[in-house]
Amino acid sequence: MKVDRVRMITLCAMFAAVTAIFAQVEIPLPIVPISGQTLAVGLTATILGSRYGAVAMLCYVALGAIGLPVFAEAKGGAQVLIGPTGGYIFGFIVTAFVTGWILEKTKFTLAWALFANTIGMIITLVMGCVQLKFVLDMSWTQALTVGVYPFIIVGLIKAFLASTIGITVRKRLVQAKLLRLPKLEKAAS
Repeated sequence: MKVDRVRMITLCAMFAAVTAIFAQVEIPLPIVPISGQTLAVGLTATILGSRYGAVAMLCYVALGAIGLPVFAEAKGGAQVLIGPTGGYIFGFIVTAFVTGWILEKTKFTLAWALFANTIGMIITLVMGCVQLKFVLDMSWTQALTVGVYPFIIVGLIKAFLASTIGITVRKRLVQAKLLRLPKLEKAAS
């Protein structure tokens, strides 16, 4: 059991690092850039599931909170978390948990992963939009225009990529015995 726990903690750390790397892949926009972070969140949740996906994102947020430059544009520090884009970052934790939870309660298939990652995208956008609105004192229309609408198409593409890649990688990790199937998933297979 201890080996499994160490393996999962190692995977959480690796996925926190992957998220930090993906955060540096971005298309700059005036207030909220399009970055690879949300793709990494979807991959993490699809591969690790709810609990460990959320732990990986908690690690990522904690690394950024203490000042490491892991957020988009190589930013770090608590000021990012309380700033206009902080809601998206906090949303990653909830998104990873909910996306993984949906997959654990249904099946780790491409169709369910796409559904779960789409729900996750919505969670991230909603949490980001709420903080954006209040931090910048915007109307809801302005917050939606700046913080949601530009990200819907890209978010759906990332949800598809996270689902496709995530399910494939998850299957390979299970085959290599680097990732254990949850009890519910074992019973279904």
